[in-house]
Amino acid sequence: MDLFDNIGPLDYRYYGRNEKEFEKLKPFLSENARINYQLKVELALIKTLAKRGICSDDVVKEVEEAVKKVTAKEVYEEEDRIRHDIRSLANSIRNKVSDKAKPFVHFTSTSFDIVNTAEALRFKEFSEVLIETMKELEKTLIEMARREKDTVQIGRTHGQHGDPITFGFAIAEYVSRFGNCIKKVKDANLVGKFSGAVGAYNASSLFFDDPEEFEKEILGELGLKPATHSTQITEPEYTLDFIHSIVSGFGVIANLADDMRNLQRSEIAEIGEAFEAKQVGSSTMPHKRNPINFENVKSMWKQFMPRINTVYMDQISEHQRDLTNSASSRFIPELLAGFYLSIKRLNKTMAKMSVDKDNLQKNFDINKEMVLAEAIYIILAAHNHPDAHEYVRELTLESQKTGKPPRELLNEDPDMKQFLDKFTDKQKEIINSPEKYIGIASEKTVKVCNFWEKELKL
Repeated sequence: MDLFDNIGPLDYRYYGRNEKEFEKLKPFLSENARINYQLKVELALIKTLAKRGICSDDVVKEVEEAVKKVTAKEVYEEEDRIRHDIRSLANSIRNKVSDKAKPFVHFTSTSFDIVNTAEALRFKEFSEVLIETMKELEKTLIEMARREKDTVQIGRTHGQHGDPITFGFAIAEYVSRFGNCIKKVKDANLVGKFSGAVGAYNASSLFFDDPEEFEKEILGELGLKPATHSTQITEPEYTLDFIHSIVSGFGVIANLADDMRNLQRSEIAEIGEAFEAKQVGSSTMPHKRNPINFENVKSMWKQFMPRINTVYMDQISEHQRDLTNSASSRFIPELLAGFYLSIKRLNKTMAKMSVDKDNLQKNFDINKEMVLAEAIYIILAAHNHPDAHEYVRELTLESQKTGKPPRELLNEDPDMKQFLDKFTDKQKEIINSPEKYIGIASEKTVKVCNFWEKELKL
């Protein structure tokens, strides 16, 4: 099949031409992977039956060899014949074993014992790969935050110049936010089930007095635990909470990408994406260098973030189960792939991103006198000025009219001498050096980086 005959952009554009990423994703998120994980669950069932004395070790060996040979193609061909996906899976195994082994394939289980357990297992194992990728970005952010912890930047609120911070402090915000996202993904509780067609262990209780223990043993073969309660399906909140952790993390990197994209605007130009020698920025404007990677991350978030609505809708399943989540749940791997690929892209971009300290200083200098308004007002208030905020507001208006800095007008006002005489040496130093009015931005940056480095064992 020609790669470009695929319909999904993920396939032909975002990983299909990247062999390294393709190899990373396909063992977990491809349709072959979906079938392979279902086969693992069927094999875990057989192994547990053998331990319980229901079938022989020879049966285990037969099934073990059979599942290695089953392909997604033959399962789908069988489904085309009988119109049931999991029975097709069972038949594909049965066709490769002896008559003595056939009865034990899928024994006492229902379709979603296999489906839910397989999905939990592959998402759990993929999350280990995902977490490592998330940690790589976290390390890049920590390195940048530490490097730029003392680089003064104008802080912005509502798109306006506010108080000074440092560029490292701005990045530390994302160190913390993304660190929390890594923890959420890591703490996700993905579970399986082997409780039968309505969740009451009807079939397994025909053979075992302890069907719940039987369920635990099967899932233990796979490194999973059972849901607290299930019908034909596991409680959907387990998957929902996991996907929520993914979408939450997606929002954080989209926010970071959007902030960096805005800092790359021509009139700000405090940072810049690395631009390769042969890279073209525009089809018609040769001078342009577009922030394509930051824009791509936000664009991918716009595509995949709304899909959590579908996962919320999949919470609703009538009675024991209906099929209204059968198709919709199959698209979850796309969301996981989109998040993974966006992290990889953003990490590569942030690692090569340049920080323009000259432009940071230039932008800070635009309003470096005005940003002292808060400091002047608070110090005056602390020294018992009766209406410090209003006084400084009028001072800034006068500054805009005359072009004189607020601190100069302050020093020229004879009524202010009684207050100015009370200023401490530290307060005077800040009033005379706006770039020092950064609070504990540098120290806080280091503290945040140290915390998450330790918390995540980076």
